[in-house]
Parts: sequence; structure tokens; C-alpha cells
Amino acid sequence: MRLALYQPDQAGNVGAILRLAACLGVPVDIVEPCGFAFSDRALKRAGMDYAELADVVRHSGWDDFLRAAAGRLVLLTTAGDVNLHDARFAPDDILLFGSESRGAPPEVHEAAALRIRIPQAPGTRSLNLAAAASISLAEALRQTNQWPR
Repeated sequence: MRLALYQPDQAGNVGAILRLAACLGVPVDIVEPCGFAFSDRALKRAGMDYAELADVVRHSGWDDFLRAAAGRLVLLTTAGDVNLHDARFAPDDILLFGSESRGAPPEVHEAAALRIRIPQAPGTRSLNLAAAASISLAEALRQTNQWPR
């Protein structure tokens, strides 16, 4: 199981996700360019010292990431055609998230084997990226029995 962030643009979200990943032992792929300097103070503040423990691979772009990806791409998107509670995860899935401000472009949607949405209350647009990553990763780890022991 891996998390992947496509061109994230908010350092605080990335820091929170790196902390989540470190605590749960899940590697993270960052598809650049990011909308902030990777050494940004906000990233360090949100990730605290846990960000240094995270297994992070930075990719120079989408094609670089695709060449390295060794698992099924599962895109979490508000345009998903499968609800999270109906999705079936596999141990080697890569949970992929688009940028906070732009989402994921068509080529990312096309590359995904599965597009999942997290059900929300009527009238709401989207969850915070770090919250969406936490919710979906928790369900994926539960289904694949990969929670840390």
C-alpha cells in the first residue's frame, strides 16, 4: 500500500500526510512540481519530526511516477464512480490524490484503474486532502489487514 500526491500545493497538507504515513508505515510518492518549496516551514510544522521518518519518493513528473509505479492506481476524486464503502482494495494499491486546488487532470483519471469518491453530506464540495487521505488509507489498511501491529 502506498499514498501518492499529484502536484500538491499546500505544504501543511503534505506535512500532515507525511506524519500519517510515518505513523502507519506507508510510503508516499510526491509527483512534482509542488506548489511550495519542499523544505517549506509549513511542511515541517505540520509533519513535525514524523516527516523525517516517512518513506518519501519524489518524482520529477507524471511520466516519471508512472514508470516507477508498481501497483494498481486508485484515484480518490470527487468525480469517482465508486463509493469508498463499495471499493475493494488490494495490498499493493497506490492511493492517488490530485492537487488541492486543481484536482487531477484527465490523464491521471485515465491512468487510474479505480476512481473512488468518499460520500459526503449534500451541499459540500470536498474534504481536506489530509482528511481524505486518512479516511481512505484507514479503509484500505482495514480491508487488506495491513494496520501496524
